[in-house]
Amino acid sequence: MTLTTIHVSQQAVSDMTPETTAELAKRLEQDAYDNAFEGLQDWHLLRAVAFQRPELAEPYVHLLDLEPFDEA
Repeated sequence: MTLTTIHVSQQAVSDMTPETTAELAKRLEQDAYDNAFEGLQDWHLLRAVAFQRPELAEPYVHLLDLEPFDEA
């Protein structure tokens, strides 16, 4: 069995617009992927956008299931 590493390029995140982010979120909400890896790839892209360009991902952060944590 081969494990696939998902890498999101900086260029892919830089190329995101409000419209493409909305399309990405719509795909994730519909969850109608041919296989789990396609959905996981979209999830990783939205996650990268959320960390690097949070203003684009803010309306869709609920799709990421990111919970704040306390490191104290």
